[in-house]
Amino acid sequence: MIPITDNHIHLDRKGKGIIAAKEFANAGGTHLILVSKPSWTIGVNVTEPDGFKPVFEETNSIAREINQSDIGVTVFTVLGVHPAEITRLTDQVGQTRAEELMIRGLETAERFVAEHEAVGIKTGRPHYEVPDSIWDASNRIMAHGMTLARDIGCAVQLHTETTDAAAVADLAAIAKKSGLAPEKVVKHYAPPTVQVFEREGIFPGVLAGKGAIEVALAEGSRFMMETDYIDDFERPGAVLGPKTVPRRTKQLIERSGEEAEAVEEVFWKVHKENPEQVYDIEITI
Repeated sequence: MIPITDNHIHLDRKGKGIIAAKEFANAGGTHLILVSKPSWTIGVNVTEPDGFKPVFEETNSIAREINQSDIGVTVFTVLGVHPAEITRLTDQVGQTRAEELMIRGLETAERFVAEHEAVGIKTGRPHYEVPDSIWDASNRIMAHGMTLARDIGCAVQLHTETTDAAAVADLAAIAKKSGLAPEKVVKHYAPPTVQVFEREGIFPGVLAGKGAIEVALAEGSRFMMETDYIDDFERPGAVLGPKTVPRRTKQLIERSGEEAEAVEEVFWKVHKENPEQVYDIEITI
């Protein structure tokens, strides 16, 4: 038996919530990196410097409930500010105030990490087209998040635009300028271009859609697997379901036939050694 880790999943009490964690476990999953949701999706309206704190507390509350249950899944949390917050906040309070609130939110997330209540910080920049001023502000916010991660010694998960080689190099350069080792940076929702990421030092969290993991494995084992399950009944079928990572892992091992043992060793690295290295956690079964 090997551990099976989903590098990026969301759970929401208004959605399946803990039932989704049970589905993950029943499919063979053992560990989740639970990432905080955008504030508006859980009914939080951020107006004050500590406005993101309820979002983080809710994320950790769900994680504690799972960890204290008999589901058999261990949950670690990554907390932070979704880059799309800047668009909503700018519409509400103006860009300058929006940037300030998002920076304060990242600093709140840093405090959770410092108190061992999270293992990483989430930040990034919009994955959709925005004005130059918003893009520049988003890069400043992301760089600040990286600096905080450097100071506290934790990982950063990035939500960004689709990453070709140039974008990966740009993200690595921002990390280095911020003083954060690229090896502590995870590109969430990454394409399976494992070697591109390896050249720059960043870890890809490869979306476990059909065919993607096969492509990733052809380039190496320096990646993690994720679903980006959003747990929202209003968006059924969005991204991937909670069973996907364990099912895909088991399918690929079973299909490998006589090479099953070797493939299992590769997934041992993907699901255990890589997340342990990035997040400074212990993956045990």
